[in-house]
Amino acid sequence: MSVVSQGIRDFVNKAIKDNKVMIFSKSYCPYCIRAKDLFDDIEVDYKALELNDHKDGEAIQTVLKELTNQNTVPNIFINQHHVGGSDSLRSALKSGKLERLFKEAAINYSKLK
Repeated sequence: MSVVSQGIRDFVNKAIKDNKVMIFSKSYCPYCIRAKDLFDDIEVDYKALELNDHKDGEAIQTVLKELTNQNTVPNIFINQHHVGGSDSLRSALKSGKLERLFKEAAINYSKLK
């Protein structure tokens, strides 16, 4: 267990719970930009938290690693389900998993490409 405060853990869990699509991101990361562009292209609202702009960004990333075993961004959740990063998102799109997650969460989207 790391020395991350319970407040940071609560913050991360609340962000995941309160947003149907939650992306933990870094503003300069090309994979993060690609993932956000995909959601923009299919007109799905999402909440993005740019870890490099957040005072607790490093601690948040530590909590995400503990929750998901993923140390990289983007770290994407749909309806509290961990999707993964950019490559996992693209795979979910191709396999139809993304569409199923949207339907389960009652998320409207435009035609998936």
